[in-house]
Amino acid sequence: MNHKLEKYCSLFLYRYLPLTLLLLFIMVPFYWTLNTSLKLEGDITKMPIEYWPAPATFDNFIMSWNNVGFSLFFRNSMFIALSTVLIVLVLSILAGYAISRFSFKGKNAFMLLLLCTQFVPGAMLLIPLFMQFNAMQLTGTHLGLIITYSAFQLPFNAILMSGFIRGIPEALEEAAEVDGCNRLQAIFHVILPILIPGLVATSVFTFIGAWNEFLFALMFITKKSLFTLPVGLSYMQGEFDINYGALAAGSVIALVPVVILFSYVQKYLVQGLGAGAVKG
Repeated sequence: MNHKLEKYCSLFLYRYLPLTLLLLFIMVPFYWTLNTSLKLEGDITKMPIEYWPAPATFDNFIMSWNNVGFSLFFRNSMFIALSTVLIVLVLSILAGYAISRFSFKGKNAFMLLLLCTQFVPGAMLLIPLFMQFNAMQLTGTHLGLIITYSAFQLPFNAILMSGFIRGIPEALEEAAEVDGCNRLQAIFHVILPILIPGLVATSVFTFIGAWNEFLFALMFITKKSLFTLPVGLSYMQGEFDINYGALAAGSVIALVPVVILFSYVQKYLVQGLGAGAVKG
């Protein structure tokens, strides 16, 4: 009995207690944002601090969604993020398949070049991209952001996808070709169903990257009607006044799709990351 008690105490001290402290450290800012978003404007800075709003109100959410324009910013961000996911998903599947299945001269150098693109800070490319897009009349458009996000997300996801595809036996494609499928049909009917965990992992990383990006959206977009959520949040900080309730409500609105996405695809995401780590 004492041995079991000692085992449980040791397990709690070395595993559950650190995890609990880490969870609290991570969740407190999210809780405080939610707490602020539900408070009346006069109660946000009131002393002593109220750790739960009494009474709770949704006025900040209504004002952010309707008056500030977060409904429009939300649609803009969703359109850009989903468009980026679609482009990156298609191109990373094709590029990952080529890397994993074909041997060509300079293949290792090509993969190294793809990896090296991830070492370049995005801010360093801001001015060249702005000048190039301005010459192409893509500044101030969502298309410019979609192209930029896709270009930054594609190299890493192509290498990630090649690891997933490399773990699928080539014999399955050969069997499909014996049954009359060409290579493209074999990819769609054989490879893609097995690739679902990898597709989910790639889609989630791409979506989060496009959803949260701020710097390029701030520099390329000038019209308020085209703002994304991060840019819309930054413009809520006035020169002399900040509406903390509306700002917190906007932050919660921006968090909702990410939380829902991770809650829905958590199983596939962990499975896909595990597969990529082992087989890639």
